[in-house]
Amino acid sequence: MSKAIIDTAKESILLQANSVAALAQQLQPSFVTVVELLFSTHGRVIVSGIGKSAIVAQKIVATFNSTGTPSMYMHAADAIHGDLGMVQPGDVVIIISKSGESPEIKALVPLIKSFGNTLIGMVGNVNSFLGVEADYVLNTTVEREACINNLAPTSSTTAQIVMGDALAVCLEQLRGFNSTAFAKYHPGGNLGKRLYLQVQDISKQNAQPQVAPTAALQEVIFSLSKGRLGITVVVENQEILGIITDGDIRRMLETHANPFTLTAAAIMNPQPKTVQPTQLAVEALEQMKSFDISQLVVVQQGKYQGIVHMHDLMKEGII
Repeated sequence: MSKAIIDTAKESILLQANSVAALAQQLQPSFVTVVELLFSTHGRVIVSGIGKSAIVAQKIVATFNSTGTPSMYMHAADAIHGDLGMVQPGDVVIIISKSGESPEIKALVPLIKSFGNTLIGMVGNVNSFLGVEADYVLNTTVEREACINNLAPTSSTTAQIVMGDALAVCLEQLRGFNSTAFAKYHPGGNLGKRLYLQVQDISKQNAQPQVAPTAALQEVIFSLSKGRLGITVVVENQEILGIITDGDIRRMLETHANPFTLTAAAIMNPQPKTVQPTQLAVEALEQMKSFDISQLVVVQQGKYQGIVHMHDLMKEGII
């Protein structure tokens, strides 16, 4: 039984993988025209479909919007019952369908054309009603569905999603859509934070523990405890001379018979690892990982600005 299930799963995955690979061979010059049209339009991209293709349409709209191409989803059945009002002059309409012959599609296509909007058909049968009536065609024909009965939309919907992603990626490239732009549209969640959250956004919430180089051990320990960051910074005239961590204290206690005679200057590490306040928090994380440490001193033009701790990054979901 287990082997049969694994074999069926493998067959499904390979059938869909082959369908996706075949898309590359089906690309025509019309694909370039479609990308350039979507890039140059001053309106929005309206994506529509029925059944499983409608679900794919929603995914494509989400991807377009998150990568800088203003888009809206319109269900084909709802469109012919009032939602056509969302289609404005200058909008480009993409209708997705495997067969290209659904009654809702046949009703919708003439209406879109009567509005004067450019119509793109993403269709699994280029000789269908949609394939013939569309101004431009994106061919998503698949040899067969991954469904054991060759009926349930599986390979076909996968091909539609991949074609939509191909459009989105090409549009990204034309727009020069970089990580900064991506962060603009993804301000929430962990992904957005990795792209825009700076060290100073986190460090300003922390204490700035510090001691003078002449501070006694008792004062150093008090500063460490009060700051609750496992570190204090040795500062003189706003210049950073070094740092003292919990680990430094433990190692010092192991090696000195009379540690309470020592000052901060004698205990400190004079080469602390630092980070600029405007660096991304994710960059601070990479520094911590590379040095196997849990804190970085935030420094700007040689002046002490604060501490960023591994725990801060965990709270923000950067890790």
